[in-house]
Amino acid sequence: MHALSLPTWMIHISSVLEWMAAMWFIWQFAIVTQQPVWRWLALGMFPALVSAMAACTWHFFDNAPAFDWLVTVQAAMTVVGNSTLCLAAWWIWRQGQVEAEG
Repeated sequence: MHALSLPTWMIHISSVLEWMAAMWFIWQFAIVTQQPVWRWLALGMFPALVSAMAACTWHFFDNAPAFDWLVTVQAAMTVVGNSTLCLAAWWIWRQGQVEAEG
């Protein structure tokens, strides 16, 4: 656990917690506004959360070579997460267009 300084750990952990909170708030927004399309954004955020957790796990074990595969998982989940967030944003936009037309 010495790979990162304490302040850096604090940033990493708080970022993960903030991301989880954002997912929950977006889900609640979908419920309160009765617009379930927003749930796709919360779900689209999940791969990015996995990416962050993979990075934190790798750092927790002092960047051990035995866990180098976590770097690959982190990179792959970043790509997947960026794609799912893009698709979720497009879907929300598209649903807004459909509602405006109808």
